[in-house]
Amino acid sequence: MISNSEMIRIRRQMQRRIRDVVAERRRARQLDPVLSPATTGADQEVRAADNGPG
Repeated sequence: MISNSEMIRIRRQMQRRIRDVVAERRRARQLDPVLSPATTGADQEVRAADNGPG
């Protein structure tokens, strides 16, 4: 069974990885204007999740 502290460590690691990927995609979009947000469905899903309810 996973301890509470181990679960917290895993969650923080996952959040760090997600943040790194989002930052990398943001940098890629800024460097290459051809990659508009409308062309990649995954980016739209990330933005929708970031907006939260309402």
